[in-house]
Amino acid sequence: MRVLDRILQRWRVRKALPFVRAGDRLLDVGCFDRTLLDLAEERVTSAIGIDPLVEPAREGKLQFVRGMFPAEGRFEPEAFDCLTSLAVFEHVESPAEFASGCHRVLAPGGRVVLTVPHPLVDRILDLLIFLRLADGMSADEHHGFDVGETVPIFEAAGFRVCEVHRFQLGLNRLFVFEKSE
Repeated sequence: MRVLDRILQRWRVRKALPFVRAGDRLLDVGCFDRTLLDLAEERVTSAIGIDPLVEPAREGKLQFVRGMFPAEGRFEPEAFDCLTSLAVFEHVESPAEFASGCHRVLAPGGRVVLTVPHPLVDRILDLLIFLRLADGMSADEHHGFDVGETVPIFEAAGFRVCEVHRFQLGLNRLFVFEKSE
């Protein structure tokens, strides 16, 4: 990961972390290098990170699982209070299935905290990769997702939108959704 990739990643983590509540049972989808989980460890009761590239491990409150989300049967219904997923939703082949998976694993009142870039980011990323300023992890897997579809997809899955913030010069969005009680 190049310096610019790490700066942008840390920026996303800083935006999302305040929405992870003390005592949460956390699931981080797309945990890759553990950054968010390592920073959230002190405030959560337990945390699991899932990513197709992570090395499986268990360290104190943290567990790392190699795999994809959603995976039916991998996690019990209502097993988590918070699900974070930063710079992952644009890679998902079935956003509606992803949102339904979030609803299944979250307890009532549970939160989904995700960041989703604007489709224009793909063009900017291509240039940064060409200039060797960024690696653009898994950029070839972007599905050109329209960030404007995020709220309707999660509302259809049974969530209400709590927060939407633009950041990174307006090219990224932070969404916080809550599952009905």
